[in-house]
Amino acid sequence: MTMWRSRALRRTAAALVGMSALLAGTTTAVAEPETQPRIQAPAPVPLPPEFDAAFYQPPADVVANTPPGGLIAARQITVANLGIIPLNVDAWQVSYRSNNTAGQPIPSVATLLKPRGVSPEPRKLLSVQIAEDSLAGYCAPSYALQFLSVASFAGQIVAPAEFVFAQAALQQGWAVVIPDHQGPNSAYAAGPLAGRITLDGIRAATAFEPLGVGDAPVGMYGYSGGALATQHAAELKQSYAPELNVVAAATGGNGPDLAAALNMANNQATAALVFAAVIGLTREYPYFAEFIDRTIDPLGRALMIAKGPLCVQYQSALLPFLNLKGMLRTQGDPLDDPAVRRVIEETRLGKTVPDMPMFVWHSRWDEILPLGSANAMVDAYCATPGTQVQYTRDWASEHIVAEVSGGPAALLWLRDRLDGVPAQPGCSTTDVPSMAAAPGVLPYAGSVLGETIMSFFGKPIGA
Repeated sequence: MTMWRSRALRRTAAALVGMSALLAGTTTAVAEPETQPRIQAPAPVPLPPEFDAAFYQPPADVVANTPPGGLIAARQITVANLGIIPLNVDAWQVSYRSNNTAGQPIPSVATLLKPRGVSPEPRKLLSVQIAEDSLAGYCAPSYALQFLSVASFAGQIVAPAEFVFAQAALQQGWAVVIPDHQGPNSAYAAGPLAGRITLDGIRAATAFEPLGVGDAPVGMYGYSGGALATQHAAELKQSYAPELNVVAAATGGNGPDLAAALNMANNQATAALVFAAVIGLTREYPYFAEFIDRTIDPLGRALMIAKGPLCVQYQSALLPFLNLKGMLRTQGDPLDDPAVRRVIEETRLGKTVPDMPMFVWHSRWDEILPLGSANAMVDAYCATPGTQVQYTRDWASEHIVAEVSGGPAALLWLRDRLDGVPAQPGCSTTDVPSMAAAPGVLPYAGSVLGETIMSFFGKPIGA
């Protein structure tokens, strides 16, 4: 224990010693695109994307000349719980190319994590999509999860909480990739964009030789805003990245229909959170941005400005119980406008059956994303013969509790798939009092929690 603690203290001291050098103007150079870019040394103190353009915004011609998922730059980082407790794992950031909704090349960033210890090569990989649910670059996981990041104290409360699920994967000996799936413009709720960035992040991770993944089996995990990215990636995988060896995906708290989410939130406590999704969509769909600019009232316009630089904790707390539809000056229901109908259809899930087994769960009493939409998505998948979906509805939870109770069950299911155990054939829908009561879930959750606490004292993860 003393040895682990001393190592952690040495890393902390080294980072603090270099702080003045960074603040004096140290910048990060971006390598030209190549199969394996030179790995840059970690910066003494991480900079948020807004002040780190050299890494987050490589030259447009470099991005354009890189294939989707191709590596542009890489650097070592130190990840930490809450930004202050370093994690004893190998960690990197990679910059890579993806595509936006218009088919144009865009830069993307993902965090790659490799546990300590020996693992059979190639090492299995889990792509964890964290629910960013925010509108600024400093809220992105790649910054929020770093040692000495201030994001946890500036409103990004979801990323450090969901980081525990990534650590659970590391404790299994798996490698982990965590993409900034909202893209360079923080386009919250733009699901197809998030799906492409997720798939290209897996491409980048499998190509990054130090991670040791290669063609090993890959799983995907996401909840709520992370489920949006994961489920779109699952639907897009066959057409966008058919070469990837994605063998399973697990998603909970799904929001397949943004119109249903807005109807549920209107005049309710979650209205501010959903309004942020409206703002995020304007950043990816120009025709929708034009509609909002043309119809929104002065209060809505002021809120768009006020919420623009905020992470999830503060943007979701800013004026809840909004009449979202009332802020739009349209004839009749704004959801009936052609521009709104178009963006809802473009972001709707359930149109393509994923070519992998799915584990889906949802709270019976979800107050943010309606159960009916999740039911409809599963029904749409299961109308196709040969679809494999295990769907569970939890009756003893709401939106947040459902991730705590269902996440461990999802990870156990993913473990079987990555170990080559076939998923149950066909589709099943099960109602349970609580997913926490499923066989093996509580012991597994206790083990994850215990290992996570030990990591606070510098214990190597995965050793």
